[in-house]
Amino acid sequence: MILGSATWTEVDLVADRLVLVVPLGATEQHGPHLPLATDTDVAEAVARRAAGRRSDVVVAPALPYGSSGEHVGFAGTLSIGQEALEQVVLELGRSADAFAGVVFASGHGGNAGPLARAIATLRSEGRQVAAWHPTGYVDAHAGRTETSLVLALDPGAVRAGAPSPATADPSPSSCPPSRPAASAPWPPTASSATPLVRRPPRARRCSRPSSTSCSRPSTRWPPRG
Repeated sequence: MILGSATWTEVDLVADRLVLVVPLGATEQHGPHLPLATDTDVAEAVARRAAGRRSDVVVAPALPYGSSGEHVGFAGTLSIGQEALEQVVLELGRSADAFAGVVFASGHGGNAGPLARAIATLRSEGRQVAAWHPTGYVDAHAGRTETSLVLALDPGAVRAGAPSPATADPSPSSCPPSRPAASAPWPPTASSATPLVRRPPRARRCSRPSSTSCSRPSTRWPPRG
């Protein structure tokens, strides 16, 4: 069942026998070859395939914004930050008591911390909730793993002719850091926001056309610890 396509009366008849799966994504840069919605698309695909295999799963509309502050130097990235994401997950979980349980399926590694904290709180309140995120070997952000996933889901979404992970030069000297180390904290705090409308520093781009390592910061995904 797809929640957004059902009426409330249809859901009411079966909700206590259904597990609600909420896809959590992000809107952030994925190099020059993958769309900004990559993490959201992956999370939604996982949820829909779960519903296709199990009759007791209902898929909620995806949340396309997450904690992506490390990518704000790239145009198009939209982030709600860790605190806001944690609060959103809390309120979604609390509002879903009609269902037998809730699973938050996250396609973005930056969501892991806020999601874990929200799940702990919801469980302490007696709610049946769980979190899912990809495990196993995953290479750098927007690398071969995510490119392969997008190719499997929607081959046309991968930009042909753009620098690809297969041709990227992984050496540290191939690209300067995407955000200067001395940049101000983002989002701004009371001490750093002077003025509040100040734009975050834009990412510096590689001059080498064959390299996509400038789509960094390439933090390991999912994050350790």
